[in-house]
Amino acid sequence: MGLLDYFRATQPIPGSATVAKERLQILVAHDRAARGCPSYLPQLQTEILAVIRKYIDIDMNAVTVSYEQSDAHEVLELNIILPDSPNPLR
Repeated sequence: MGLLDYFRATQPIPGSATVAKERLQILVAHDRAARGCPSYLPQLQTEILAVIRKYIDIDMNAVTVSYEQSDAHEVLELNIILPDSPNPLR
């Protein structure tokens, strides 16, 4: 009986309410983080991604953006997961 229990699914599949809650939490966290950002930052992010998409077809779900500000400097960090085989758009 222990061997059969090993192969059974132990974690329930999340319902749509759980998924919606997680997505909302991500949106709220992103909105809170964006409040301290300069006003030009969303446009800068869009333009940087447009240049990258000019050469490589990337999935927008594979892009994470973070902005950090300290007394001495500001950091805009874009993490992009590139595809294994690039699909050049030229």
